[in-house]
Amino acid sequence: MTVQTQSKLVPPGEAAEILETTIQTLANWRNTGRYALPYVKIGRLVRYRMSDLEAFIEARTIAPCAAKE
Repeated sequence: MTVQTQSKLVPPGEAAEILETTIQTLANWRNTGRYALPYVKIGRLVRYRMSDLEAFIEARTIAPCAAKE
C-alpha cells in the first residue's frame, strides 16, 4: 500500500461499506464515542483515513483459539 493510499480520505458511505455497517452507525460512534475511530472534519464534511479504517479493523481482529486436546 502506498503512502497516497494510506492517507486517502473517504466519505462515510465508503467507510461504512468497508466496515460493513451503516452511515448512521458511524454517526452514532462519532457522537457517543463508543469506538475510538478517528475521523477528519472539513467544514461540515466528515472523512475517514484509509489507514485509520485498516487500523480499526486490525485492532478488532481476534485470532482463533488453539484446539484443546
